[in-house]
Amino acid sequence: MSPESRALTSRSRSIPVHYGPGELFQMLRDGRARTRAELMRETGLARTSVSERLNSLLEARLLVPTSDGASSGGRPPSRVAFNAASRVVIGVDLGATHGAVGLTDLNGEILAHRRKALEISRGPEPVLTWVLDTANSLLDEHGRSNEEVLGIGVGVPGPVQHSTGMPIRPPIMPGWDGFDIPKFMTQEFSQPVLVDNDVNILALGEKAAVWPSVDDLLFIKVATGIGAGVIAGGVLQRGAQGSAGDIGHVQVPHGVGEIDLETMASGPAIGAMLSPDGVTPLTTQQVIDRIRIGDAEAIEAARAAGRSIGEIVSICVSVLNPTTVVIGGVMGISVEELIAGIREVVYRRAIPLATQHLNIVPARGGQDAGIRGAALMVGEDRLSASAIDELVSGAAQPRSDL
Repeated sequence: MSPESRALTSRSRSIPVHYGPGELFQMLRDGRARTRAELMRETGLARTSVSERLNSLLEARLLVPTSDGASSGGRPPSRVAFNAASRVVIGVDLGATHGAVGLTDLNGEILAHRRKALEISRGPEPVLTWVLDTANSLLDEHGRSNEEVLGIGVGVPGPVQHSTGMPIRPPIMPGWDGFDIPKFMTQEFSQPVLVDNDVNILALGEKAAVWPSVDDLLFIKVATGIGAGVIAGGVLQRGAQGSAGDIGHVQVPHGVGEIDLETMASGPAIGAMLSPDGVTPLTTQQVIDRIRIGDAEAIEAARAAGRSIGEIVSICVSVLNPTTVVIGGVMGISVEELIAGIREVVYRRAIPLATQHLNIVPARGGQDAGIRGAALMVGEDRLSASAIDELVSGAAQPRSDL
């Protein structure tokens, strides 16, 4: 048996049987530069095997040589590190009333971005045409070419079949049902396009920016609609068809009947409750402004909405047992009274063991959390061990972008 075989056998519990370039690359994504000798010790691979894998990753520009390591005599050993700048990712965050497009590096760090008021109800072609034009403009401004794009991540405010990238009967997205978003966007870009619900990408972005060590997190978005992003065991949970976390249409007991949570507690729902003439609802910003000046009626409406949301969140907390519940969206970030209502019900209704160390906090990832989350979604797919193995081995059809 060769030395390499003996090493792999003795470390079979921690080292994959097929320790290809992809697994080596995953080790180096932590940002720590390593020498070949360090990689040999960590993997149990022989020097020639490590060198072969490193060379293929260096040729693909996914790794880059760094400053030399400390020498114990003779020539200092060279190190290699993850090259996050080798390519860019386009992240797109579409809400009911806004659009945001950004460029990130392979770590999800935002390099350039643009945001504007944009009605999703305009329909897919006008909205996505703006997205494509904006992405091309950002690439030009940042001096990057289309060939340097790893992929495109898109978040939309409605249910999405993640495997196809198609919205499925989205309530607040007229004209988008079954629209093939990836097909439309690949007319301009040949790279893969991944699409998900906007709350899922916000959950990814918030975790990366604010809660990197938290493995169990529930992100609740309260804006034009209401939804949840579920991260369990460090992994975003989409469910069998991609509808995990769609709490906006869960029925909540109300008076003599049951009403959708969104109908009771979203920004437009609160605005309708506060309508001065009973016909014209207040805008979400008008609701927020009334709360900020201490309007008692608006404060109580927000607190009541929070209690309604808390009814559903308390069930989620008892079932999923997260350590952190983040309340985002324009209402969640701006209205502390809404969060107070959520806390009031969750701490009373969820089981004590689940709430013993539970944090319920406003989102802190900022306006760019959606862009960052969309880009990280692409990275999880395109930088996986199997995807990297396919890339550097030439098993996949040759591409101009990698």
